[in-house]
Amino acid sequence: MVIEVYIASCSGSTAIKKKQQDVLGFLEANKIEYEEKDIAANEENRKWMRENVPEECRPAAGNPLPPRIFSDGRYLGDYEAFFEARENNAVYAFLGLTAPPGSKEAEALAKQEA
Repeated sequence: MVIEVYIASCSGSTAIKKKQQDVLGFLEANKIEYEEKDIAANEENRKWMRENVPEECRPAAGNPLPPRIFSDGRYLGDYEAFFEARENNAVYAFLGLTAPPGSKEAEALAKQEA
């Protein structure tokens, strides 16, 4: 399973840069393997990301903006969905991964199952 994070390496938006750093920083800190796909430096990445964000997840006007998260080509969500999952200690579930033993998410799942 490959987590793909679509980013823009040369975005003029500080908000987009901070969101990208937040997602990538979390994945790195938790040793979650991922691939960074730059839509600014690679037209194929930009085209693929825009075509594969589901219609109901697109902005009313304009194109979908990074960061966008996929797993093996399946759309998982944008920064807001990632942030919500993180706030609810459900990032591993959001990413389709098994939470590591001892993590808050694994502990929460154990309590639910008990």
